[in-house]
Amino acid sequence: MSIHDLSFATGDGPHKPVLLREVLDALSPGAGEIMVDGTFGAGGYSRAILDHADCELYAIDRDPTAVATGKAMEADYANRFHMLEGCFGDMGTLLPAAGVDQVDGIVLDIGVSSMQLDQADRGFSFREDGPLDMRMSMSGPTAADFINTADEEDIANVIYRYGEERASRKVAHKIIEMRAEAPFETTLQLARAVRSVVRKSKDGIDPATRTFQGLRIYVNDELGELERAMQAAENLLKPGGRLVVVTFHSLEDRSVKTFMKERSGDPSKMSRRLPGEPEVATPTFTTITRKAVTAQKDELRANPRARSAKLRAVARNEQPATQGGRK
Repeated sequence: MSIHDLSFATGDGPHKPVLLREVLDALSPGAGEIMVDGTFGAGGYSRAILDHADCELYAIDRDPTAVATGKAMEADYANRFHMLEGCFGDMGTLLPAAGVDQVDGIVLDIGVSSMQLDQADRGFSFREDGPLDMRMSMSGPTAADFINTADEEDIANVIYRYGEERASRKVAHKIIEMRAEAPFETTLQLARAVRSVVRKSKDGIDPATRTFQGLRIYVNDELGELERAMQAAENLLKPGGRLVVVTFHSLEDRSVKTFMKERSGDPSKMSRRLPGEPEVATPTFTTITRKAVTAQKDELRANPRARSAKLRAVARNEQPATQGGRK
């Protein structure tokens, strides 16, 4: 199958894997290779990879719904597809436990999936009413637990840091004010609270967008997961193995960009070293994409979600893995 002939609707149902052609191009799966889809979701990338090459693929997801989808899909690719339940940040232990110590390619699609957004009862959407949950794994404290118990400063800090909401203090104050009358239980309760103090932006983005993003990232430790996954990839990938990461928000893209620059020995990164600062470790990756890859016009027309997507990719070299990127 040609990469350029691929449909954006690869996979079952309405899920449209973003930057699919570009992911396959950078990941370059080959016959006999072992691939990892660290963020299985609805399985769009996994199916496309398995259909593209006669390879073996291990998929990881902590969402029970996604795991059930993956388990059902195992029958379609006998002995080539394996579904693992867990956090992609734990792939460094999940894969060895499954008998896999080294792989040829890893793809990560960071953030909430369209499948999760479409299920109101998961609590990710501010457009549909549902319980204020936001947990990808359906275990641990919910978003409601956090905003109903945390102090005003902590709520403001989470919304500002992870949601990049400039009006975070106003939002936090409103939350404290409203929860004194009744605890937050639903998504629309929170959305209305945010909309009452945050102005609608000129680009039409809902005022609740950044607050919901910040809470979701915090509740699921998404940036921590991403950092742990990239460090694990450095140990798991064979020489020549590819790491491909798709992000949708500036915080995640910044983390990926920084990691890849440090690990690939980007000259501009080295030149900014201050006197007495430790030298950057010997590069463990080589660059595949010099700049972030974005969606082409035809995909943007077919899938608006692709507007904010950015792809970055590197390839593992033969140097031993580093710890923290410095000597």
